[in-house]
Amino acid sequence: MSDNNDRMYELEYPSPEVSGSNAEGPTLIVALQGYADAGHAVEASSSHMLAALDHRLIASFNNDELIDYRSRRPAVVIEHNEVTEIDPLNLGLHVVRDTDNKPFLVLAGPEPDLRWGAFSNAVADLADKFGVENTICLYAAPMTVPHTRPTVVSTHGSSAHRLKDQFTMDARLTVPGSASLMLEKVLAERGKNVAGYTVHVPHYVAASAYPAATLKLLQSISESANLNLPLMAIERDAEKVHRQLMDQTAESAEIQHVVGALEQQYDEELERYRDRHPQAVMPGESDLPSGDEIGAEFEKFLAGLDDNGGSTESDSAE
Repeated sequence: MSDNNDRMYELEYPSPEVSGSNAEGPTLIVALQGYADAGHAVEASSSHMLAALDHRLIASFNNDELIDYRSRRPAVVIEHNEVTEIDPLNLGLHVVRDTDNKPFLVLAGPEPDLRWGAFSNAVADLADKFGVENTICLYAAPMTVPHTRPTVVSTHGSSAHRLKDQFTMDARLTVPGSASLMLEKVLAERGKNVAGYTVHVPHYVAASAYPAATLKLLQSISESANLNLPLMAIERDAEKVHRQLMDQTAESAEIQHVVGALEQQYDEELERYRDRHPQAVMPGESDLPSGDEIGAEFEKFLAGLDDNGGSTESDSAE
């Protein structure tokens, strides 16, 4: 470990176990707060995973090296004329285990204000150290989409295979930089598989908590990384907020007009996208198994019958 990394983070000792029951390395989920977090979806995603699942801190980053306290002032409690509490800013790497005890890593906390290059290289070094094979960076952007249509997650990344059949942005985009985006570039330059998932949040609810966006990010993580995440509480919250938005829409002709225009724009854009990408799984659609996958499952079923001597319920009934 270099001197720069010595100042950048501190490893926990003894280090918690990261490896799982198979040889596959853990997936790294990057959920940094402070950039592209419409509907608070990124922060809520990391908070939910750390609150709902067994986890242990594996590396903590040095705030004094990375945080500009004047731009991100922590809350301070003064009680009886004395400073008694300062809200901590915790940027750390956690090893988390899903409900099937499969390990994965979550990098969560405030986005660094300083030293993005050194930070990205430090995280990439940790990814090498713990055998990370795939990285998913989370984003949430305010978009001109309605709450009445399926939530969209657009993807980008370094691996064409991982983006296959996913909803992607067919355009050249210039966006404000972030520590997560720089980390993506560093990991890709090291030959790692890295993807960015951006959930599209209706712009008119972007400043408030929007659980539907959190749910969609967590579902995307679960499907991509083959993780079993507890989502029932988020599903209930999403349904509650959706009902509230539907009630507000029904009470206002003006809101109905705006939402209707967004629906038309949404439907037209997705239809154009379907024409360009006929094999893509569209928002709201399930990823259907391929013919080869169906054939493999059928062969597995027939093999099971052979193992049981070819007997069936009808045979036993006779």
